[in-house]
Amino acid sequence: MATIGKSNTELTHLANEALRGQPGCETAQVTAVSARPHASAGRNWEIPNVVLGDSLISDVDRAVITVHHQLGRRFHLVGDE
Repeated sequence: MATIGKSNTELTHLANEALRGQPGCETAQVTAVSARPHASAGRNWEIPNVVLGDSLISDVDRAVITVHHQLGRRFHLVGDE
């Protein structure tokens, strides 16, 4: 199954929305996604930093893994145009 290309801005927005929808992560924020070095297709991006807000780190850690898995199946990172 092919993935849909998204810009850094679009993918960050999607990751932020998905993260905030996870239990206990309503105040967490994805600051940006970044390209994974040497990855040319598929899950070619990662979520390197998250601002916790009032969320517990354990909730955010779990949620980031879940969000990356879910969105990584559907989207890949392309250069901003």
